Amino acid sequence: MQLPKHARIVEVGPRDGLQNEPQLVPAAVKIELIDRLGAAGLKTIEATAFVSPKWVPQMGDSSEVMAGLHRRPGVSYPALVPNMQGFEQALAAGAQEVAVFGAASEAFSQKNINCSIAESLARFRPVVEAARQHNIRVRGYVSCVLGCPYQGEVQPAAVAEVAARLLEMGCYEISLGDTIGVGTPAAAQRMLDEVALRVPVECLAGHYHDTYGMALANIYASIEMGVAVFDASVAGLGGCPYAAGASGNVATEDVVYLMNGLGIETGVDLDRLVDAGAWICAELGREPASKVARAVLSKRRKQ
Repeated sequence: MQLPKHARIVEVGPRDGLQNEPQLVPAAVKIELIDRLGAAGLKTIEATAFVSPKWVPQMGDSSEVMAGLHRRPGVSYPALVPNMQGFEQALAAGAQEVAVFGAASEAFSQKNINCSIAESLARFRPVVEAARQHNIRVRGYVSCVLGCPYQGEVQPAAVAEVAARLLEMGCYEISLGDTIGVGTPAAAQRMLDEVALRVPVECLAGHYHDTYGMALANIYASIEMGVAVFDASVAGLGGCPYAAGASGNVATEDVVYLMNGLGIETGVDLDRLVDAGAWICAELGREPASKVARAVLSKRRKQ
């Protein structure tokens, strides 16, 4: 098996990582985090979400965050938008890339965004069309690709159908999310086998949560299938709301360490990334969830 020479990491900490934080994080802190992540070499940093503050209070400052970004050349700062209203707000705030999020599970779609999968896709179509008119790229997310907290098993064919619909709609990339982190390498490869029949592998990304400690193994299994884009969250920010006390997003530091060990270039400076993670964790009053960050910080303290 020939490994890719390069991989792209999509940093989701400022949005996916912070959205479930119980304490409101000031916009200035979010902007500083995004800037530190850019300084570490990350080229795609999901900045915020234009969603209802009623449902996601942490994202109530999305326009302020987007307006306050210190934009670096060659770095994209996508924002999540659930519908046309969110897209129009993102457009007004200066967003140059957006993301829409669907699900491969009917039960999850109903519970999470209060509509069926078909209804969610119909809701996204005008968003993608409007984005095209404004030369704004759109990324698509598919949740629950390896399991659902409500219906349990999710069939790979269901994942492939939603992914294909998003691609046909005009999404340039489809991020496949193991939302509750129950996937294993074999299950991930079976799912990717099915999706790759409908969507080119170069248009796919992996978004693995680490609830059961399988995220890095699933990333490696996905690399074996030709996937070279992965979502991750600095310091492992973001718990899993469906499993009390469980970890959520895979830590970016751990992913970078894995890629370095495999000889796959990411363009990310691990030391600066660890510093960024330590900084935001200090702001939040906790230790990083990243094992690599903990090891690096422990080693520094002993030197």
